[in-house]
Amino acid sequence: MATKKKIQPLEDKTESFFSGIIDDIPPERLSSLIVIGIKTRGEYLGKRLVERISERTGKDVTFGTIDITLYRDDFENRKNWPQLRRTSIPNDVQGKNIILVDDVLYTGRTVRAAINSIMDYGRPSSVKLAVLVDRGGRELPVQPDYAGISIETLDDEMVNVYLEEVDGREEIEIIRKNGV
Repeated sequence: MATKKKIQPLEDKTESFFSGIIDDIPPERLSSLIVIGIKTRGEYLGKRLVERISERTGKDVTFGTIDITLYRDDFENRKNWPQLRRTSIPNDVQGKNIILVDDVLYTGRTVRAAINSIMDYGRPSSVKLAVLVDRGGRELPVQPDYAGISIETLDDEMVNVYLEEVDGREEIEIIRKNGV
């Protein structure tokens, strides 16, 4: 039996998360900025960020998505073949400033895989990490530059982010597997 805990309202968390990021972007960097969302929920959070940047600054920002499946370090240990999804990164990231967006940061392995993938497209000037939820528990030296919410979790807990575009609802849920 699993125990669930909901953190609400998500809308307040996402709007303050986006505002913090936008406030930190120097206006002169907008022309070289690329927002890249990690599939799946990072993609939708990244799209929302690009919309907020455009609304606030009047500038269009380049957007891309990344699927880290083939860059995972546990690929050969998985029982089922993961579903491959399309990566859409502008051909030239050389010298660009990237904001990499994901929903939850845990071990840091997804971020490592995403950065490895980005480097196949060139050498950006900078990569900043924006995550809606930082749940701690790192296995690699990866820290977010922007976090919407930081929560301490146990190893037997999972953090799920639900977004309207994917799940038809907006919430963060912590699930603890009792007796596991």
